[in-house]
Amino acid sequence: MQPNVLNKLRKRKRRILERIKNRPGPDREFPMITARNIHYELADRVQGLACGGIGLMLQVARCSGLVTDIDHRLHLLKRHLPYHESDHVLNIAFNILAGGHKLEHLELRRNDEVYLNALDAERIPDPTTAGDFCRRFGVGDVLDLMDAINQTRLRVWKQQPEEFFQEAVIDADGTIVGTDAECKEGVDLAYNGIWGYHPLLISLANTQEPLFLVNRSGNRPSHEMAASFLDRSISLCRRAGFQRIFLRGDTDFTQSKHLDRWNNAGDVRFIFGIDARANLIGLAEWK
Repeated sequence: MQPNVLNKLRKRKRRILERIKNRPGPDREFPMITARNIHYELADRVQGLACGGIGLMLQVARCSGLVTDIDHRLHLLKRHLPYHESDHVLNIAFNILAGGHKLEHLELRRNDEVYLNALDAERIPDPTTAGDFCRRFGVGDVLDLMDAINQTRLRVWKQQPEEFFQEAVIDADGTIVGTDAECKEGVDLAYNGIWGYHPLLISLANTQEPLFLVNRSGNRPSHEMAASFLDRSISLCRRAGFQRIFLRGDTDFTQSKHLDRWNNAGDVRFIFGIDARANLIGLAEWK
C-alpha cells in the first residue's frame, strides 16, 4: 500500500474514533440524527456508500412524522445523553436496511464515516447501548411503539385515492422463527421441533404492511392473542376511514366466541378455515 494512502486511512480512522468517543454532556434538546436537506449527486471523485438510499429512508421517516411520533409516544429514557428514543429505533432499523442481521453489526455502521455523514449524525449507538435500550422494553412499551408507527401510517394513508378505502383486507398468520439462543426469555420448542419463537403477524393485504407483530413463545398456538390484535386492526382501519373490513386466516384463527361479535359489527366480514369435523360437515351439507 502506498504511504500516502496508508496515511489517509490512518487519519480517517483517528477522525472516526474521535467522533464516536463517548463524551458526557448536557441533556440534548433535539435527537442526534438530524439530517434534513439531503442531495444525491454523481461525481468523479467522492466517497462511496453501499447503502446509498439510507438518507432517503431517513427523509421518509422525518417527513411522515415517524420520528416525532416515536419520541412523543415512547418513553424509555429519562434523559437524552445523547440519544433520543427515535435515534435508537431508527439506528436498529437502518442497520437492517444496510444489510445488518445482528446488533453487533452496528459497529460496522458507526465506524463508517460516509454512513454517519449520510445521516448527519456525529455518532450512533453502539451494539452494547442498543442492547440496553432493547432490554428496557416492556409489553406496554412494545405496544406504544407499534401505535406510534400506526399513527404515522394513518397520515400516509390519507394521501391514497378514495377507492383505496373501499375495503381493508386484514390477514392473520403465525410463523416459526428459529434461534441459536439458549437462555432467551420465551424461547421454546415449536410443534415441529424448532427451538425459537412463534410470532403473530397481523397485516394489511392491500399494501402488505405489517400492522401488528406480536412475539410469542415457540410452543404457543397460532390463535393466541389473535382476536385482540384483530380488534386493534379493525379499530385502526376504522380510524383511517375504510368502509368495509375483511378478516382472513386459516383454521387456527377460527375462534367461534368472536365470530358473532364481528358478524354483528356491520362493517366487518371474515373468512377463516375450519377443521372438517363430522358435525360441521353435516351442518354444511344441510344448509
